[in-house]
Amino acid sequence: MESEAELNAEILKITMTIKDHYPELSKYLEEMPVTIPGEYVAGVSRKSLSAYYESLKAMVSGYIAQKSRAQLEKTKNSPV
Repeated sequence: MESEAELNAEILKITMTIKDHYPELSKYLEEMPVTIPGEYVAGVSRKSLSAYYESLKAMVSGYIAQKSRAQLEKTKNSPV
């Protein structure tokens, strides 16, 4: 199991990936629970951090899959 520091680092990494590569998803970050690495926040456990990280991963992978399907449909429907 990852430590809180490792989870916070992974959360920061995926958040930066979203902001750099998928800025259209940034608006959803504001709707998700916020954690502040390096500071004690009552009720933020390793389990909560892990759930948050998994939700970020799911959001990005779902978006990529949806974008891929849309691109495939666009390719199928375009005249050759």
